[in-house]
Amino acid sequence: MGRLITPDTAGKERTQLTRAVVLALRELMKQSEPDANSRDLAAFIALALTAIGRSVETSVAAWEKRGYWVKADRFRMEWDWANRLGSVMRQAVLAEDWPRVAQTAGQVFQSLNAVQVPQRHRLGTPWVGAYHRLQAESASD
Repeated sequence: MGRLITPDTAGKERTQLTRAVVLALRELMKQSEPDANSRDLAAFIALALTAIGRSVETSVAAWEKRGYWVKADRFRMEWDWANRLGSVMRQAVLAEDWPRVAQTAGQVFQSLNAVQVPQRHRLGTPWVGAYHRLQAESASD
């Protein structure tokens, strides 16, 4: 039996998610008043940060299997902010605490300041309907 090659790796997913988060942050910063679009943007950021945290654990599991404990721990510490800020953003969005959403968005933006999104990206608008997904996830928890 041959090797199984997966084209969609955790690193590729993390890159796509970070670019989408940066794009959503840019759109959120353009908003003057909170509305349905703002809710979707903030909810998408919360969901994407949670997904980034899961992708970090997927990457780390492969390294730990090979015994690269130090590398795995460094990588976890490097991406620790994603889970933490994702949880804060989730709580702020569900409580509709917009000053806290803005503060958390600024912290996320600082963490992702090196991420560049090309002008002709193919990301679209992945945040559409994210607020309903966030509510559905929190209702099932």
